[in-house]
Amino acid sequence: VQLQASGGGLVQAGGSLRLSCVVFGRVYNLYQVGWFRQAPGKEREFVASIRWGSGSTGYIDFVKGRFTISRDNAKNTVDLQMNSLKPEDTAAYYCALQSTASGTYNYWGKGTLVTVSS
Repeated sequence: VQLQASGGGLVQAGGSLRLSCVVFGRVYNLYQVGWFRQAPGKEREFVASIRWGSGSTGYIDFVKGRFTISRDNAKNTVDLQMNSLKPEDTAAYYCALQSTASGTYNYWGKGTLVTVSS
């Protein structure tokens, strides 16, 4: 199983970007996919997640109302629409897959860099 994230770039504050995560390979169990980010000098933090079956979503407080996570089961993709971006959103964004409800995120993709200028 491999995950590939794309869509990062440079944007001005207040702008938007859409990140996409493609899941490659034969996935026997897929419980949920999450987006995480890591800013320079900071620890990685959770951003949003979506349950593959139900579509139920979760967000960290500081992105609620600005970011929207969605999935396309047929294409095995999970997108993160990011609006009203702020300079503090600057980070490398990673998508990850959690195979089972009782497990952890066990597959990770390489990051895509988002830079928000003020």
